[in-house]
Amino acid sequence: MIKARVTVTLKNGVLDPQGKAIEKSLGALGFGGVGSVRQGKVFDVELDTKDRKKAEADLSAMCEKLLANTVIEDYHVDIL
Repeated sequence: MIKARVTVTLKNGVLDPQGKAIEKSLGALGFGGVGSVRQGKVFDVELDTKDRKKAEADLSAMCEKLLANTVIEDYHVDIL
C-alpha cells in the first residue's frame, strides 16, 4: 500500500477571498504581523499498490481530473 498527500492551492495571482477573510480575522483576534494568508486543501490518499511509478501517475491523473481545478489551482503530490 502506498500513502500519499496531495496539496492543492490557488495559483499565484488568483483572488483568494477565503484567505483574505482568515487574514482579517487573525488580525481581529490579536495576531499581529500576519502579512497574507492563502488557503488550500489537503487530500490523504491510500493506493492499493506497491508500484511507486504507477501510484504517481494515478495520483497525477486524479488531480488533473477531479481533485484540482488546474485552471486556477496548482497541486503537489508527496508519497509518504
